[in-house]
Amino acid sequence: MAKKIKVGKATEIKCAFCSGTGKDPFELLSPLSICQVCSGRGKVKVEPPTTKCAFCNGTGIYPDKRLTCTVCGGKGVVTMPKDAKICTICKGTGQASDGLPCLNCHGKGVV
Repeated sequence: MAKKIKVGKATEIKCAFCSGTGKDPFELLSPLSICQVCSGRGKVKVEPPTTKCAFCNGTGIYPDKRLTCTVCGGKGVVTMPKDAKICTICKGTGQASDGLPCLNCHGKGVV
């Protein structure tokens, strides 16, 4: 889970999509393919304050697909609003009843 940090300075965290390996976790083109989220670095920059992505549960992977999460961009965390509250529509899950990102919170789980 992402740590809460001070607002303002971008910080680097381990890439959730490749688990910090820098390699494509699905080896779609080749076992040597680099991660499309972190460009092979194993780390991504995020703007604090952050919280774990509710839609993909912090994995960076679109649920039940071999794609990057459309909510967090594969980072596993999302920048949250300053006075964040749990989304009343999806109850913090980030998902609508059809399995797509909640339209109210845009999949973040907080508004």
